[in-house]
Amino acid sequence: KASVNVQWDDRAASDGSPPVRVAFVLVVHGRASRQFQRLFKAIYHTSHFYYVHVDERSYYLHREVLSLVGRFPNVRVTPWRMATIWGGASLLTMYLHSMDDLLKMTDWSWDFFINLSAADYPIRSNDQLVAFLSKYRNMNFIKSHGRDNARFIRKQGLDRVFYECDNHMWRLGDRKIPEGVSVDGGSDWFLLSRPFVDYVVNSRDALVSNMKRFYAYTLLPAESFFHTVLENSIHCETMVDNNLRLTNWNRKLGCKCQYKHIVDWCGCSPNDFKPSDLPRFQQTSRPTFFARKFEASVSQEIISQLDAFLFGAYPSSTPGLQAYWENIYEQETDGLSSLSDSKLSHYHAFARMGLSRAAGSLQGHPNDQSCWYGAGGRDHEITACFTFSVIFICFEL
Repeated sequence: KASVNVQWDDRAASDGSPPVRVAFVLVVHGRASRQFQRLFKAIYHTSHFYYVHVDERSYYLHREVLSLVGRFPNVRVTPWRMATIWGGASLLTMYLHSMDDLLKMTDWSWDFFINLSAADYPIRSNDQLVAFLSKYRNMNFIKSHGRDNARFIRKQGLDRVFYECDNHMWRLGDRKIPEGVSVDGGSDWFLLSRPFVDYVVNSRDALVSNMKRFYAYTLLPAESFFHTVLENSIHCETMVDNNLRLTNWNRKLGCKCQYKHIVDWCGCSPNDFKPSDLPRFQQTSRPTFFARKFEASVSQEIISQLDAFLFGAYPSSTPGLQAYWENIYEQETDGLSSLSDSKLSHYHAFARMGLSRAAGSLQGHPNDQSCWYGAGGRDHEITACFTFSVIFICFEL
């Protein structure tokens, strides 16, 4: 396979062509709306475009995202939603659908496609990213596994048939790898040029149509489809074996149960970055512009450090720097039926204990009833606050 060697040069100058414009596809799920907003603020630029897919099951997050993006002309939410699962064929379908949408948006003139999750964060500025991509136009940045191909095929289960049903990838049997095709794969986080995206979506090339059919019944298809098509196509000489990401892999901590054998059911996830990892972002020698994973509920401090490194420190009086709030229940989007009896009992117990403690600490008249709990009340919203390794539960009744 061909792989272009690219170098990071902070002084890289453009050849006079217009700066590239990027289409960011943000793939989010769960309830971490504040973390999503912080990522969005860090990567937003009026010259780029942002297409957001919210998992079909994430009703609360979808509402929050809609309220945010409605204020920006270069941000859109997918009019369709899918329930994607780790390792599922639905994830590849979602990417191909998003690519097709972006190509049809005639008012969005973009040059590169980048996929990000809410657990990603930039480690270099927008100006640096644009300068680098403008130097390497039409290149495709995708990370290969770097292992023996036969071992990779066995590890990924590419020689097995899988079918996605009921939020699960079911293994149905064995199969042969297509002849005459060099199968490859690696990370499912990539940065692709518009010409290659157009080729993948619209080409009638037998390679593309056959690979779409093959990977529709494959475990972890997004980790291999784009690699295989790129390396076997007329675009092969545009491949750069680097997805421009720094990923916090620590397999001793995060991957002890890897592919048991093959697969039911064990994912291998990167670990979360913490404040002690900041020098890694500053010392990396290869071109890297994003890192993952970040979880504000684990460490918001490392995100604040990155913000200070990229944009300057927040004023010390900025609220919320030492705490992170995340909604865990909202009546309007979740409905009372989504709460199990055990959860409802726990939440009511927490509320009674908290209100009782607050009432006992009131200053003034002992009969002060400004803090009380009515047994007939219903939980309207429940939010968790993470600060100094302690979780507080707040209720709006």
